[in-house]
Amino acid sequence: MSSSLKKFYIIAWVFGLVFYFLDYVIRSAPAVMIPQLVDNFNTTELKLISMIGTYYYTYSTCSLIAGIALDKFGAKKSLFVGTLILGIGCLLFLLSTQIGGVSGRLLQGAGCAFAFPGCVYLASKGFSSKSLATAIGVTQCIGMLGGTAGQFVVGPWMEAGVSVHTFWLWSGIATIITAFCLFFVIPKEKESENTSDNEPKHLGYLEPYKIVFRNPQSWLCGIISGLLFAPTTIFAMTWAVAFFQKDKQFAFHDAAVTSAMVAFGWVFGCPLLGFITDKIGRRKPVLVGGAVLMILSLLQMIVLPDLYSAKVSMFILGLGSGAAMIPYSVIKETNPDYVKGSSTGAINFITFGVTTLLSPVFSNLFGKNLGLSDATIHFQNSLFFWIGGIVLAIIISLMLKETGTKAKIAN
Repeated sequence: MSSSLKKFYIIAWVFGLVFYFLDYVIRSAPAVMIPQLVDNFNTTELKLISMIGTYYYTYSTCSLIAGIALDKFGAKKSLFVGTLILGIGCLLFLLSTQIGGVSGRLLQGAGCAFAFPGCVYLASKGFSSKSLATAIGVTQCIGMLGGTAGQFVVGPWMEAGVSVHTFWLWSGIATIITAFCLFFVIPKEKESENTSDNEPKHLGYLEPYKIVFRNPQSWLCGIISGLLFAPTTIFAMTWAVAFFQKDKQFAFHDAAVTSAMVAFGWVFGCPLLGFITDKIGRRKPVLVGGAVLMILSLLQMIVLPDLYSAKVSMFILGLGSGAAMIPYSVIKETNPDYVKGSSTGAINFITFGVTTLLSPVFSNLFGKNLGLSDATIHFQNSLFFWIGGIVLAIIISLMLKETGTKAKIAN
């Protein structure tokens, strides 16, 4: 591929980052508008949390569709359709009915499933393999800036009296505008650009996934990433505001800011850990190091909660959880180049499949009795739940093959 075409892909990647930013704003914002959404949809808090969680049903399954679409149709059409679906999902929240809410959230999950695989696809076209992990880290950094904005910015808006209808209307409009920008900016791919010398001719629609899912390393990558993602996507972005309010007696504003510090930590953790793993040429040590940092931050909130502010603890948790992005580099390096879109779709499917399974488990164990049992013990047990998952991720990572540049040189 010519250097000038690579530059166009980098420009397209920047526009893709806008899509991913909006993805995380829309994913995290409901956590700071739960009372308003309860009134809007005329439902209970627990039912609303379940409604918000339906996002992950379509997100995980549509990740597979996104991977196929990227490999077969390229980024131009795939990202346009994904972004447009997300915009429509936002506008459906304007219907003050539970059917509209569930339908909108399902479409939001389906549309967002195209954001990260699309950005990684564009990055893999524009950047060299030596800087790919850094580019993926920057991508996730922008996403988590959106997650931070979804709580840091939207929370005060809700307190100031901005209606949920206004928020979802403008979110939908901004997303649809982004869809058309992506369509016009992404280079049109020729068939020759999508083929490599090692690629089998006439590869079927499902063949890329057969290749990816038959590789045990793909499953290990997805499970590890899912276990490291879950404390941020389920706890920090869904439940943390309520937990800090009811278990720790925080005011709403303090609870929202404290929860948002995880996303803020991601902003620094993703590019930093990506840079370190590219710099040292190894993936596993940085992956395990980030997971250990997550455990230490959670243990500090349990054992020494007065050592420093919960905001600092949550920031450190987010910093360490940037390690969840490293398996996204590993899965691309452990599978053929011609299934790069499908490999990202596959890891998204497995990652958020893990999240989808863990979400109702956590809700049943700790969500139902929130505010009804001993607050301190309830909060501590909820954190031990996530520590257990992170420990499991570390154990599984021991079975992961090292794919960094130094390992390739050694082989």
